[in-house]
Amino acid sequence: MQTIGLVGGMSWESSAAYYRALNVGTRARRGGLASPQLVMSTVDFAELTAMEEAARWDQIGTLLADAARSVERGGADFLLLCTTTFHKVADQVAEAVDIPLLHLGDVVADAAKAAGLGTVGVVGTTVSMADGFLAEHFAGRGLETVVPDPADHDWINTAIYEELVHGHVLDRTRRRVVDVIDGLWDRGAEGVLLGCTEIELLIGQSDVDLPVLPATTLHVEAALDRALG
Repeated sequence: MQTIGLVGGMSWESSAAYYRALNVGTRARRGGLASPQLVMSTVDFAELTAMEEAARWDQIGTLLADAARSVERGGADFLLLCTTTFHKVADQVAEAVDIPLLHLGDVVADAAKAAGLGTVGVVGTTVSMADGFLAEHFAGRGLETVVPDPADHDWINTAIYEELVHGHVLDRTRRRVVDVIDGLWDRGAEGVLLGCTEIELLIGQSDVDLPVLPATTLHVEAALDRALG
C-alpha cells in the first residue's frame, strides 16, 4: 500500500469528506479493519481566502507548496490537493515536491472521456467557473466546458462559502443549483462537474438528469486505485 499525501483545510468540511471517503473506500476494497495510509497537512482557510480575495495567488501557491513539502517529508508517495478551486496553483505545488501530484483535472477528464462526454458543465466557486484554469486544463485533454451565466456566479460562490463550508445543506439552495444545472444542459452540456467538494454535499445523481461527475469522489477513487494497486 502506498501512502497518500493530502493537503487540506480548504475547507475542513472538504478535508473531512476526503478523509472519510478514503477510509470507506479502503474498507470496501480490502475488507475487515483495513484503512489507508495517509499523511495530511491542513492550512488556515481564513488566511487562504483572504489571499484569494486579494488575488495573491503567488502567496497561495507558496503556502500550499510548503504544506505539500511537509506531506512529502511525512512519507507520502503521492499527493492530492483536497480542493478544486486551489488547483489554480497546482503547477506551483507540483514543482515544489519530488512526489507526483494526482491532478483532479486529469482524473475528471479521464472519467468524462470514459463516459463518452465531450462537453461538461462546471458548477463550483467563482474562481473555478470564471477564471479559466479548469477550462484550459480540460481543453488540453480534449474536453470542452460550459459554465453558468455570470449572474449566477456570485450566488453559487456565496452559497458555498456561507452555507456549505459550514455544513449547512439547504433544500432551497439545492433547488436553485438544480435549475442552474438544467440551464447548462440547455447550453450543450452533456454532463456536469460538481467542481467543489462541498457541492457534493448538496447535489447527487438523483437530483439531476445530466450525468454527474463528482470531482471529489472521482479524485478519491483514483487515489485508491494508485495506493492499493
